[in-house]
Amino acid sequence: MKHIVFVCVENSCRSQMAEAWARHLGRRRVRAWSAGSRPSGEVNPLARQVMRERGIDLTEAVSKGFEALPEVTWDVVVTMGCGDRCPWLPARARVNWDIPDPKGQPIEVFRRVRDEIERRVRELLEALDSA
Repeated sequence: MKHIVFVCVENSCRSQMAEAWARHLGRRRVRAWSAGSRPSGEVNPLARQVMRERGIDLTEAVSKGFEALPEVTWDVVVTMGCGDRCPWLPARARVNWDIPDPKGQPIEVFRRVRDEIERRVRELLEALDSA
């Protein structure tokens, strides 16, 4: 079982969607979490809505910081283009996805970000399966 964590600043949009996709698509193969360096305290309502459109429920999701993460050896840390604002977490592999933050944008932008994250999560899971 691989351990993956998705990191962004507020843990309210991108990293939440990535965690949800990884859990949904990687059942029984990965354990996925997400966290933010400055969690907003809530998941963006539009992130919830666009994921619900694809059958993924974020009702129970909460914006959280690094202190909420389990103490595990991370196989992959995925940062969401946050650069130095995302603290260093030790991992076997680090990946940066330069995905723009949809916060404050119309729902169409959230849908594009959701679909891009889904594509990248699928690619990540395929790479982990073949490793």
